[in-house]
Amino acid sequence: MLYDLKGEAKMSPIVGMLFSAVKENNQRLKLITEGMSQEEADYKGPNSNFNSTAQLIKHLTYVDLNWVYRLMGEPLSNALIEQYGPMLDENNKLPMIQGKSITTLLANYEVVMNMLEDTCTQLTDSDLDKVVTFGHGNEKQATLRWGIWHIADHSRYHQAHMNQNRKWYKEYVYVFQRDADNL
Repeated sequence: MLYDLKGEAKMSPIVGMLFSAVKENNQRLKLITEGMSQEEADYKGPNSNFNSTAQLIKHLTYVDLNWVYRLMGEPLSNALIEQYGPMLDENNKLPMIQGKSITTLLANYEVVMNMLEDTCTQLTDSDLDKVVTFGHGNEKQATLRWGIWHIADHSRYHQAHMNQNRKWYKEYVYVFQRDADNL
């Protein structure tokens, strides 16, 4: 199999190449979560002190939605904040998610990915030089080019956490089953 980052035909060259990285990571996310049970999606690692895969997918969805609206040059509506947010809870941690299926979470993420694709078809390569503000309390500035790259990079970063959760969960299930068999 040949891997390459080729731009999307309906996008300008650099925008298309950046979006291609996002698209590839989105496909990888689907593979990572394939066949995941509800219990595994909600699993928070040993001692329950890590973010669950469900929390991470919801977080990616909300962060990427924010970037889509920055790319469009529009503020995120209160209705979307209510539907997809918040970014963090009152303890500055990812909000607790439990009982929300991977299918639903990925469907919500797919809506955002489709919005991103539609937005990217409207951008030109010169639009990528536009600077936007982002952050929560610690405002930073970035180009739109960096923003699209960040969507891909951020997803890949949290996919490593999801892979670790899957590993821990398999170990947890194995130990639980082994202990139950020894009773």
